[in-house]
This record gives sequence, structure tokens and C-alpha cells, in this order.
Amino acid sequence: MKNISINIVGFSTESYPSGTTPSEVLESLKGGPKNTIICKVDNILTDLNEPLNQDVKLQFLDGKSKDGHSVLLHSTAHLMAQAVKRLFPNTKVTIGPYLDNRFYYDFDVETPFSEEDLAKIEKEMHKISKENLEITHEVTSRKDALGLFKKMKEPYKLEIIDDLDKEEVIKTYSQGEFTDLCRGPHVPSTGVIKHFKLLSSSAAYWRGDENNQTLQRVYGTSFPDEKDLKKYLTMLEEQKKRDHRKIGKELDLYFHDEEVGPGLPLWTPNGAVIIDELEALAKEKEDLSGYKRVRTPHLTKGTLYEKSGHLEHYISSMYPAMDVDGLDYYMKPMNCPHHHKIYANTPKSYRDLPYRLSEYGTCYRYEKSGELFGLMRVRSMQMNDAHIYCTEDQFKEEFIGVCNLYMDYFKIFGIEKYEMRLSLHDPKGLGKKYINNPELWKKTEEDVRDALKDAGLKFVESVGDAAFYGPKIDVQVWSAIGKEFSLATNQVDFAVPERFNLTYTDVDGSAKTPLCIHRAPLGTHERFIGFLIEHFGGNFPLWLAPKQVVILPVSDKHNDYADSLCQELKKQGIRVEVDNRSEKIGAKIRDAELQKINIMLIVGEKEVDDKLVTVRRRFVKEQQTISLKEFSSEIKKEIKERRVTN
Repeated sequence: MKNISINIVGFSTESYPSGTTPSEVLESLKGGPKNTIICKVDNILTDLNEPLNQDVKLQFLDGKSKDGHSVLLHSTAHLMAQAVKRLFPNTKVTIGPYLDNRFYYDFDVETPFSEEDLAKIEKEMHKISKENLEITHEVTSRKDALGLFKKMKEPYKLEIIDDLDKEEVIKTYSQGEFTDLCRGPHVPSTGVIKHFKLLSSSAAYWRGDENNQTLQRVYGTSFPDEKDLKKYLTMLEEQKKRDHRKIGKELDLYFHDEEVGPGLPLWTPNGAVIIDELEALAKEKEDLSGYKRVRTPHLTKGTLYEKSGHLEHYISSMYPAMDVDGLDYYMKPMNCPHHHKIYANTPKSYRDLPYRLSEYGTCYRYEKSGELFGLMRVRSMQMNDAHIYCTEDQFKEEFIGVCNLYMDYFKIFGIEKYEMRLSLHDPKGLGKKYINNPELWKKTEEDVRDALKDAGLKFVESVGDAAFYGPKIDVQVWSAIGKEFSLATNQVDFAVPERFNLTYTDVDGSAKTPLCIHRAPLGTHERFIGFLIEHFGGNFPLWLAPKQVVILPVSDKHNDYADSLCQELKKQGIRVEVDNRSEKIGAKIRDAELQKINIMLIVGEKEVDDKLVTVRRRFVKEQQTISLKEFSSEIKKEIKERRVTN
């Protein structure tokens, strides 16, 4: 038997017999890494029991690493499926992927799981964990896999196998009596999976299609130790308190109405204030950066979207066509084709570039009913949208400028953790999911990569998530309590401008096609406000708060003075109201705190006599008694500076 060379990350390069497994390598190491659950072989996640037959680089990972945790989560999904099959043998299993810190598995069951059922499933999972069943895998042929799952009476697995590419390597993973179709990898045994919790269950459609079978989706989480599990569960409790749907209702910011339709939010006066403030901020930033604002209609002929490629690549996310005078019209899913038309309306030379167009247009996308979620997934959305038309030489500076704009917004909103993801195309999707121009894809992706590096911005890469017309940056942010949100996008378009015959006259008199950057630093107002509600827990900074000040007269005889203060503050642009109810002052203060109003002005006999106000701020113990002039001067400065905290 020949020997192979294994470069063990963090140790040394050693010689082992061909066929040695990573698990055997681990056992041979003195002082080797502890709590290893998975490994990487030449940077590819691999099972610990996979034989090694050639020279490789080998890295061991524990459950606290990002990759290790993802494998632990996925393995826990299999553990749950095994427990379900033991307790409910007639259940049909489908898929069980991992998410960020969570996993789920979809089941076809006769009766939806109750809370008591989830408790039973979790108990059975602990039992299987203690059995410490070895988890093994086997590569099988398509024919054998179909025969196996047909015998097991698992129709969803048969459908998955039928849909796989002919070149796909088919694997099955087994633990005890349970076998599942899976690419893997997995932890070495069920005994590794100890600290987990089932979180909830809900209805879901097979493959996300509402025309398919309704399934039961069970969510759970899993961590390598009890401490991390408890920390995550505590965070989930805090997330429930900050749920934007709950706070949105309590603060009367928005609502949905069945007669209007699902996914079509109605903004109340309180919510509209937040939209107006965000729009004012964005316009201020864009004015400084030389953007020109435009307006475009809510619908257009289908021929426009045929030209742009949206009908070819995006039609499943668009509302159905309307027949108007024998022509198909569509509600617009995005603004870019209209902006291309505005660019093309007048001749451009190199002197006109970069040419930046922005719009706060409302767009409409058909999200499936099962995917609608508060403000995060809606069907009507107001886009913080813009398109930058530039030369190839200007591209890097313009692209970095957009990324720097993100940084400005992060500071304003107190966003400390973020990640930029460079979304690249998958070459397998050329001509289907992506425009078929491999050379331009390669060049443009390298240009974006270079721009990010030159700007000193940290980023990760994600293959397969590009737009159909070019690579993009997707910006992920984390709220104050660590919840992740997809927020903004910065996309490069190397193909569509040519489809619209967009040109500019270059310095040598020749006609050239500009590059186009699609950018939306605040995403949609709906999603961004949903994020802000949870980020601040409804305790908005003063400049963003729907109600900035409430005046609380101690008794009815102080109402006139309170009203005069209110009028004066309104003249100065402060959002203020008077609580003149015949309630005790303590009750008024409690109600103002429940409404999360930042500042209360308490006025009684002393304040009326001395023409003063007593200032009470949320989260501040000390009260101030000062003149109205001093008070208004302070808060106008705070509002103008858009401070996150006072």
C-alpha cells in the first residue's frame, strides 16, 4: 500500500498509508484539536470517516467554527427526522437544511404537530443522542437510490432523485435504522449532538409552491455546548419582544387589511413619519453626491421587460399581465428599465458621465403567500433606488462611493456589525439563470473584487447569488441584539445597457456603451423600517421618532399653558402633542413610556408661574427644569445631528 502526504493545518505534514481516514489521523496526533466534529480536505468539508487516497491538506474543525456549526445544525435536523419517524412511522420526510443558527425539516404528516408532540420529539432526540449511533454514508447509483426510497415509501425522496442532474453523485447517510438522502457531510455519531432545542412548527408548501402539498415545518437549534444554547435562546426571547410586527402594532406604525390584500402594508401617520425622515435623509445624501431625482409610472408595457430580460429571468416574481387594448401591461417590479429610458431620452457625452438617477418609486413583486412576513417580505415596496451610468474608467470610484455611502448610514443608525457579500454567478447557469457572456462575467467580477480590496472593505464571496445581468454586493447587517438582516444591494450591470442601446459619445467621437450600477443603500423602506423597529426595539432616536415630545399638564388648569408650548414647538418643526386627558400625571407618564415617546414635558403650577418646562427623558433618571428656549435649542441640535442617543 502506498503512502500519502497529509499537510495537517496547525501541525505538520506527515506520511500516512493511503486509505487512512481523517478520524484516524486525528487519533494519531499528540495534543490534537479537541471537540473535532468535521474536517476540511483541500478546503472542502468532508466526513471524518472518508478515506484519503492522495496527498491533501487536512483541517480539523469543532462545532464552534462557522463550518462546524453548520454541519452540527444539519446533523441535528437528521436526528430530529429520525425521532419523528420513530414516533410517527407514517410520516413522509422531505428536506432538512440548516439556516443561520437554526435548522428545519419539512414533514408530510396526517395531523400537524402540537406543542406536546414537539416535546415528545425532543425527548426522543435526546434518547437517540445517548445511543451514540455511528453516522455513515454510502455513494449509490440512481437506480439503487430509487429502489431504496421506493421500498421505504418516501415519495418526496424519489422526486428529488428524479430531478437531480445525471452527473450528480448520490449519497445516503444512515444512523441506526434511519437512512436519508443527503450530500452531507455530517458529524461522526449521534452522541456528538447533545445541546439542542426545538423552537416552533408551522405550515409550509413542498418546494415553496402553494399549489403543492402542505407540509409541517419544524424549526430547531443546536450548539456545541449548553452555554451557547442558553445564550441563543435568551436572544430569541429578546427578539420576540422586539418583533417588528408586535411593536409596529403597539406603536400604530402600519397594518395589513384583508380587503386591501396580503403583503400590501398600509402606513399610518406614525409610520409615514419614519418613511418621510428616511427619504429626507437619503435625498440629503444623494444631493451631496450629485444624483438627479426622477419619477416613473407604476406599470408599463410588457415589451419593455422583454427588452430588459426581466420577463425571461424574473417573471415568476412579477404580477400577472393585464390586457389593455390588446397589449400586456405589468406592474413594475423594479425601476431600472424606466431609468434606462430616461438616460436614453437625451444624447450623452463622456462629459455627462457619471450620470446618476435616483427615485423613490413604488414597486410590486409577487411574493408567494407562504413567504410573506410582516414588513420583511411584502408585495408592495418603496425602493431607495438609483442607477449610475459611468465609463469603465469611472466604475471603481463610483462603486466604492456607493459602498462608502453604506458606511455613512451604518454610523447614523448605530449599526456596528455588517458583512458585504460578493455574489457571483454560477457558470452552470449561463444562458438560463444568467446572461450568457462568460468573459464579461469574469472581467466584471474581478473589477468588483478589486474595487472592494482597494477600498479596504471586508467581504465574503457567494457563488450562484448574482443578478442575471451581473455580480452584486449584498449587504448583511446585524441588529443591536445580534439578529441578521439582508439590507441593501449594489449591483453591476454589464449587459442590459446594450439591450437598450444606451450610449455616450467618447472623447474620440466614438459611441460607447456605459456601465450601469444599480444601488439601493437602504433597500426598501418596508424592510429597512422593519429592521429599525427591531434594532431599536421601538425606542427610535429623537430625529426618527414619530412623536418626539409629549406635553403633560398636571391638571386641567395647566392645559392653556401646555397648548401654548405645543404651538411654539410645532412652529420650530418639532413633532409634539398635548396629553390633556383628565388623568393623574403618573398615568400620563406611564402611557407616554408605553408609546415609547422620547421626551415628556411636565407642566404644573411652578412651570406656569416661571414660564419653564420640566423635561423627563426616557431611560434618564434626572429631570431638568429649564426654559422652553433652552429646551428647544438642545433638541433641535440633537435632531439636526441625527444622534442615535441623546
